[in-house]
Amino acid sequence: MRRKFFLAVGLLLASLVNRAQKKPLTHADYDQWQSISERQVSNNGKYAAFVVNPQEGDGELVVRALDGDYSLTLPRGAQPLFSADSRYLVCKIKPFFKDARDARIKKKPSDEMPKDSMAIILLGKDSIIRVAQVKSFKMAEDQGRWLAYHLERTVPVIPKPVSQDSTARLQKMMVMADSLDKAADSLRLKVGEARIKGLSVLQPAKAKEPSRPQEEKVEEGTVLVLYNLETGKEERFPLVSAYEMSKNGKVLAYTVTRKNGTSGSIASVIWRDLGTGKVDTVMRKFNEVRGMALDEAGTQLAFVAERDSVAKALRKYYRLWYYQPAMDSAIMLADWNHQAVKKGWTVSPDHANQFSKDGRRLFFGLAAVPPVKDTSLVDFETAKLDVWNYKDDYLQPQQLVQVNNELKRSFLAMVSLEDRRIMPLADEAIEDIMLSDEGNGRYAMGAGSKPYRVQQQWELSGLVDLYLLDLVTGQRSKVAGKVRRGSAAISPLGRFTYWYDYDKRMWMGHDNEARQVKNLTSAIKVPLFDEEDDHPDAPPPHGMMGWHEGDRYLYVYDKYDIWRLDPAGKEQPLNITAGAGRKASITIRYNRTHKDDRYVRDGQKVLLNLFDNKEKGYGWEVYTIGTSFNLAAGKPMLQQAIVNAPLRSRDEAILVYNRETPASRNIYASRLDAIADFSAARQLSNINTQQGQYNWFTVELLRWKMFDGKMSEGLLYKPENFDPNKKYPVILYFYERNADTRYNYIEPMPVRASVNIAFYCSNGYIVFDPNIYYKTGQPGEDAYNSVVSAAKHLTRFKWVDSTRMGIQGHSWGGYQVSYLITRTNMFAAAEAGAPVANMTSAYGGIRWGTGLSRQFQYERSQSRLGATLWEKPELYLKNSPLFRADKVKTPLLMLHNDKDDAVPWYQGIEYFTALRRLGKPVWMINYNDELHGIRERRNRKDWTIRMAQFFDHYLKGAPAPKWMTEGVPATRKGIDWGLDLEKMK
Repeated sequence: MRRKFFLAVGLLLASLVNRAQKKPLTHADYDQWQSISERQVSNNGKYAAFVVNPQEGDGELVVRALDGDYSLTLPRGAQPLFSADSRYLVCKIKPFFKDARDARIKKKPSDEMPKDSMAIILLGKDSIIRVAQVKSFKMAEDQGRWLAYHLERTVPVIPKPVSQDSTARLQKMMVMADSLDKAADSLRLKVGEARIKGLSVLQPAKAKEPSRPQEEKVEEGTVLVLYNLETGKEERFPLVSAYEMSKNGKVLAYTVTRKNGTSGSIASVIWRDLGTGKVDTVMRKFNEVRGMALDEAGTQLAFVAERDSVAKALRKYYRLWYYQPAMDSAIMLADWNHQAVKKGWTVSPDHANQFSKDGRRLFFGLAAVPPVKDTSLVDFETAKLDVWNYKDDYLQPQQLVQVNNELKRSFLAMVSLEDRRIMPLADEAIEDIMLSDEGNGRYAMGAGSKPYRVQQQWELSGLVDLYLLDLVTGQRSKVAGKVRRGSAAISPLGRFTYWYDYDKRMWMGHDNEARQVKNLTSAIKVPLFDEEDDHPDAPPPHGMMGWHEGDRYLYVYDKYDIWRLDPAGKEQPLNITAGAGRKASITIRYNRTHKDDRYVRDGQKVLLNLFDNKEKGYGWEVYTIGTSFNLAAGKPMLQQAIVNAPLRSRDEAILVYNRETPASRNIYASRLDAIADFSAARQLSNINTQQGQYNWFTVELLRWKMFDGKMSEGLLYKPENFDPNKKYPVILYFYERNADTRYNYIEPMPVRASVNIAFYCSNGYIVFDPNIYYKTGQPGEDAYNSVVSAAKHLTRFKWVDSTRMGIQGHSWGGYQVSYLITRTNMFAAAEAGAPVANMTSAYGGIRWGTGLSRQFQYERSQSRLGATLWEKPELYLKNSPLFRADKVKTPLLMLHNDKDDAVPWYQGIEYFTALRRLGKPVWMINYNDELHGIRERRNRKDWTIRMAQFFDHYLKGAPAPKWMTEGVPATRKGIDWGLDLEKMK
């Protein structure tokens, strides 16, 4: 017994020593941290692929067999795509990070920057074919034989296939990676790090390009390669500018451009039958072709072409063209002279043309002919101005933000290919169209915002009128008015139009055949809206799950459960989860696991995601549509983790999903039937193994009573080596409500604006994130009620140093920080990012990123004042930190950038100048040309360092940096960043 006791003590001491020896994170550690993206799973469910990227440096593509030991890692691989037959994977290979960085340093032109390559991987083997200088590739979605890839201007020389058998060809072409290092230097494609057994490379020699006059701007096409993955045979087509492959892999269509400076090539549109190899010329002699589209059967081609104007014409007119293999050449379907096209309109070159799924209809775009600028006017002699008119639909700043989109805006139109009849569907009054049954349906839904555009200045509710469009008769009829756009849609087959009525707080349905509107949820007694929403506006719905096959039922959510609605109004609503979610305080939500899942059907097994509202964990539940629901016999498999984003294979019920905890974030695979049993899942990734070297963090859910007597909750983050006998400095970070993110993984990184919790905990801080609850008209006091009560609750713990507590927040959090330091002096330091200081001036401002007025934010949205400035000016004054600046005693650091696109940076200036005049310790950092959150990594790194220096000084007693003590004069800008710390006296 004593031996076991001492052994246990020894193990405990060893564990404590190991924890104590872990090092704290530094700002130099961020670059190595990895994340996963671009997950793919093969159709047969045998393979998964994903990309692992460090924050800075070269990433890698990982391919794993889900039921075996096969694994392949391809350095710098990206954009993976499995072939339809699951035999191959094709991907890009990005240039070395160092080479791209060096090219940027040398300011090389774009055509001399390092280019992407392509890799073809034979799955289950260790063989790879590489092709250099590839700018794009495409494979048929439903057929695995053909690969088309488009080369950059430099044309690689590809070895001829040595065998028609792809496996034999790959094996015979294999070259060990070590032998490629020297060859790579001469080929300007380094592959030295690719230590993959059996590496095969198709590499180019650097081809010299013919010299061109400096003023030459015309882009000529480059080589398109059609490669047969089964036989290894290839064909090359020069001067190709664009290409498309049909979904079934039967047809390749491409455009050939004129060769610059020669008459050796004529611009052409080419149709190639991939089965017979037959080539047809669809059109010759054009200036430009745009918007090529093939139907799913590979029997029809449509595109937009301009072929009449001279090269430098200021106004170009496009026509819609159509082709079938039986035709001699393409025929014109529509142009500006067509009787169905509105006068002053023409075919749009900017629309993504598409066929209906059955190929009987073609959808294209119409647009107003753009005005032509008078080139005789001289720029420096003409006025430059913006005209603001109260009758404008949109404010002038919003128009300027949207100008490029508006110049390219097109309105949907349809060609019935059986009789070539053209039907415009959208126009200025009905700008958005939602088709049904993948374009096959008789009905479409239209939405028009024109009557409500002015009032979005103060509502921003996205109001529209809904219309029903009959694609057979062309008839339009209004279905409903003043509907919020985001909740409205048409059913998959087009039998019903539906939306959520915010005023009635009910789901509504319109029978498109009977032309009747019905309230679908009046019999449901539990709220279908977010009952916790605290904005002075109608609360949003909990959302919808989707439709049953044949438009039979619509499924919607309450906070916990799923309801089945009969859109015809004959059956009563049915809670298909039988109230199990509400009973257990578990939110149940359907996961659409494959892009082809348009609806659910009887007997189908669907995946439901579970969220525990009490402890914040997640789990899975498999449910068979049409059966009784029992929530895993009352014992749901909930994890102290987040599980989400499931991705299902097409042919097998294999799922790949994300799983994260505060300690890790990786991807896993499981069969659908076994997904609720986490012990049966296979872990596919294991990133950030270096994390074990560092002092990490733990997280707890903490609850306390606020000043108003109500309970609140928040997340308490502690260092991994937490010692309850020590006293720790504390930073309270907050925005609104984050307690539901208890099991989030927090990656150490240079921040956009806010504290990085992993870094601060690693360096001996405790971080607390309290929820904030609001009432209308008092956001500042609500923040005080929530945050200060949380801070006072923390002071009850002996390991909290109440004299060294700080607060930090950005944007809305920054406003709350700015307000709180006018109401309490309990914080030793505060950082406010992009804060609103003066609600009276901010109310009339512009959110420059969108061009929208800020009025909606104060009346109905986040600021929650619920009234205009002239109705209740006292609310704007009472909640503005600026008017209580003389009360501030807390040292304040602000971040506010001069191109802030959400909160005008003059808000930060107003607060800074007020505090400066009052002699308060205040600093403001402005990153030039940065927006609301810092984008550029160099600036993010700098800000992360400065904020840590600020808090270290005030909460840990560390020396202050020069930028705080002496500043950085404009004369030293770009020479001295002031980051050096003062020497201790």
